[in-house]
Amino acid sequence: MPGDFRLEVGHRDTLTALPRPRTGFSGTVLAEVLAYETGRMLKLRWRDAEPGDSAGWTITWTLEPEGRGMRLFLVHEGFDPDDPAQLMAHKIMGQGWRSAVLQGLERVLASL
Repeated sequence: MPGDFRLEVGHRDTLTALPRPRTGFSGTVLAEVLAYETGRMLKLRWRDAEPGDSAGWTITWTLEPEGRGMRLFLVHEGFDPDDPAQLMAHKIMGQGWRSAVLQGLERVLASL
């Protein structure tokens, strides 16, 4: 998603994507860098910008050495299992992490 990301704890950014009305997603995400360790971990708070939207998540990416390479872990937390809209958002975002994000990551790594 386009935005003004900076690797700085406390930095806040507004990201834009396609709205998903069925899930209550406005298409605008407010993100904040909560923590990072250079070359190892990035943790963000992520919530919909729509006033009154109670959804808010924490996303943590972690790199761990494995063999001659690295393994990337992604933890996306904070979904309310009793909220049907959040369950739908979980499903859609899970598919997005596995498809679009991984494909983009592969393109970036291939260009290095």
